[in-house]
Amino acid sequence: MQVIPVLPVTLRARPRTVVVVSADRSFRQRLAAVLAGLRWQVLEAEGGAQAWSEAEAALPDAVILGSWLPDLDLNEFLNDFKARFPEVDLVTASGQIAQESRRGPYRQELLYALRSCEETDTAAWSAAVAAPLLPAAIGAEGRTASGRDAVRWPAPIPSPAPEAGMNRTAERLPELIGNAPCMMEVSRRIRLVAPRTTPVLIEGPTGSGKELVAEALHRLSTRSRKPLVAINCAAIPEALLEAELFGHTRGAFTGAVQGRVGRIEAADGGTLFLDEIGEMPLALQAKLLRFVECGELQRVGDNETVKVDVRILAATHRPLAEHAQNGSFRSDLYYRLAVFLIRTPALCEHAQDLPLLVEHFLERLGRDIPVKRLDEAALNKLTAHPWPGNVRELEHVLERGVILAGDSPVLSSREIDFGLTVN
Repeated sequence: MQVIPVLPVTLRARPRTVVVVSADRSFRQRLAAVLAGLRWQVLEAEGGAQAWSEAEAALPDAVILGSWLPDLDLNEFLNDFKARFPEVDLVTASGQIAQESRRGPYRQELLYALRSCEETDTAAWSAAVAAPLLPAAIGAEGRTASGRDAVRWPAPIPSPAPEAGMNRTAERLPELIGNAPCMMEVSRRIRLVAPRTTPVLIEGPTGSGKELVAEALHRLSTRSRKPLVAINCAAIPEALLEAELFGHTRGAFTGAVQGRVGRIEAADGGTLFLDEIGEMPLALQAKLLRFVECGELQRVGDNETVKVDVRILAATHRPLAEHAQNGSFRSDLYYRLAVFLIRTPALCEHAQDLPLLVEHFLERLGRDIPVKRLDEAALNKLTAHPWPGNVRELEHVLERGVILAGDSPVLSSREIDFGLTVN
């Protein structure tokens, strides 16, 4: 009987996998390069929803998170993620998560990769999550009580020196009326991202000033001398929206008696503002995605491509992250538009700014007629209103009141009428 030798089977170990989650693409690429050199398989995600999807598919050994997520609340994401993936080692920038995650065997490699990116990183990666990250006793020479080298965490990058003692990022922008903390945060985020070419998604309820935010972003950008071209994706019929965006050639469709440059091409060198992006049809989203990825567009009826350099700002009143998850909005397009997120608050969230807004609108309405003022009863009536239409509703209510007041210099509660307001 012939004996067949049994050859030893070499088992190939599964590569260590890490998901790097950050809205900062350059940081993801730098960190991925370092981790690849340490023999990690690196997956990248721009936001929490994409990170969750990558984790479901790959079951990674570790996840490195930025200091914020453009689509989800960081703390809520971490709590849900740790419950779903208890074996994954989590490293984050905040270091303020109360619950502990599993400390993986490769934690030091992850920390080394973060330290390697410290000098060029644009974020303040300052801590990691799991068991206590820094030993309690670290001596002057940087060693723990056990004699091991202590982990030295990247220090936050200092902000530029303020001009004349003023914190520039804390200033309220002239386009935005209000001193409430949520409004000051909007101004701060605008100042931080405006000089960059980063795509920005502006989310907020109807009438909360999303278009003003887009105008401020363009004004403070390096593209301010070029055009800001806006298009409302909800106001143009689906059949015409593609031609409006990308342009068309002569004879491309019935009625196209001559060629026309689209809104995207008209914004070349400047800024394109896509208002109500959530209303864009799915079929057109695919074509927009191609332009966002490669900067090239194709006019309707044309076989040639045109290279265009624009910065994209988008706005929506819809919860776009949820729509991306349930498939009613393309998730790949969402991730490319929501690199940086700015939320405009509802008026009820900064009701303390109501007197400032009233004064602003009355002065603007008084350009052609004497400026009117409110009596106490009228102001109380405005204060008690819930403002479902937000700042735009307030402007319309005051304009209607000025008309109803006629020649009277004072607006009384009698002229404050909410019944005709369209939200």
